[in-house]
Amino acid sequence: MSKTEQQYNSIIKICTDIFTKKMHDYGTAWRILRPSSITDQIYIKAQRIRSIETKGTSKIDEDIRSEFIAIVNYGIMGIIQLELGTSEEELPNDKALELYEKYFLQAKELMEAKNHDYDEAWRSMRVSSYTDLILMKINRTKQIEDLQGKTLISEGIDANYFDMINYSVFGLIKIEFENAQ
Repeated sequence: MSKTEQQYNSIIKICTDIFTKKMHDYGTAWRILRPSSITDQIYIKAQRIRSIETKGTSKIDEDIRSEFIAIVNYGIMGIIQLELGTSEEELPNDKALELYEKYFLQAKELMEAKNHDYDEAWRSMRVSSYTDLILMKINRTKQIEDLQGKTLISEGIDANYFDMINYSVFGLIKIEFENAQ
């Protein structure tokens, strides 16, 4: 198993643990959110990361790490919502976790394919660059949402969510294993 795969798997465990605990506390109340609302939630998290990176301090007791975890989890929720649609009915926790794990695995497979082609270029990037790329992907996603998904050449909303998940995982790997901020 490669170093990247081991580190990615560690991040999956961290994010899944948080997702599972929040699901215990809140159920799947997020099922009521439209994908555009999830995109806005991811925007809030990414903007906060950028603010902390720029100011160097925060007044709320949640660090950049927790915000990247939230982006991962909201990204997966967004993909689930794209598949199932919004609903006022809760999803059974075991079904939600099954879908969560399915899409996290797809994100990992996408990362592995891109990592092969790009030779782990992400390892030479700054964490702040992941933040900027996530914010760019959010702007792209908002544009696609405004176009009601009717693009001429671009990938869809799901592809942007997958990229945001992977950029967040890269940030988490840097924070967890390389102590880079």
